[in-house]
Amino acid sequence: MTTPRIAIVTGAARGIGASIALRLAEDGHDIAVLDLDESTCAATVAAVTQLGRRAVAIGADVADEAAIRAAVAKVVGALGGPTILVNNAGIIRDRSLAKMTIDDWDSVITVNLRGAFLMSRELQPHMRAAGWGRIVNLSSTAALGNVGEANYSAAKAGVQGFTKSLALELGRYGITANAVAPGFVVTEMTRAVAERTGMSFDEMKQQQIDATAVGRTGQPEEIAHAVSFFADERSGFVTGQILYVAGGPRG
Repeated sequence: MTTPRIAIVTGAARGIGASIALRLAEDGHDIAVLDLDESTCAATVAAVTQLGRRAVAIGADVADEAAIRAAVAKVVGALGGPTILVNNAGIIRDRSLAKMTIDDWDSVITVNLRGAFLMSRELQPHMRAAGWGRIVNLSSTAALGNVGEANYSAAKAGVQGFTKSLALELGRYGITANAVAPGFVVTEMTRAVAERTGMSFDEMKQQQIDATAVGRTGQPEEIAHAVSFFADERSGFVTGQILYVAGGPRG
């Protein structure tokens, strides 16, 4: 039987983050639903509580050190010491290198990479105290390189190196660190990408379908399933791993 834990999932108001929060609740854990705007977390919180688990909505910018300290303190007060962390929060600012601004670069690196660092650093004392912890970071197939995503690719590749370093540092304390790297998943974010590029979402999906061995796009629940594996107490001998959940990209 799974031991109930307290989990923080960042970027959990919608999309992949919301699916991860629900899956961890189904696994028996209480969930802190963290996103930039607390009010947007209401639907995920309601869905978690309907599953019989406790939940709290937290509004915080993962790139803001003071905000993260306050957010984690709020989680501790409401639920207890968190020992599962899923660093899912992320943004994209796609542009070609020639058109990419300093703000495009800094904002993506800050949220996607600095945010994972700040959250992990803030939670590791609680995990050490418990002698048990699970950190799951969200990377991406973009870590292998992607046209128009030099900033995002660099951030997600950085997440992989960060994950492997955490695994080496924290393993002695019973804490594992792993990463899930999704391919193309149907979410509001990918719909927005299609809109910005002037491509229909159906056309974009078909391109992705043609480029994968399984011949379909991914769903948020499939990413959540991979996160659930890494967060499971039976996965304690698995650390420092990057799991691509991408349908077998061709090439």
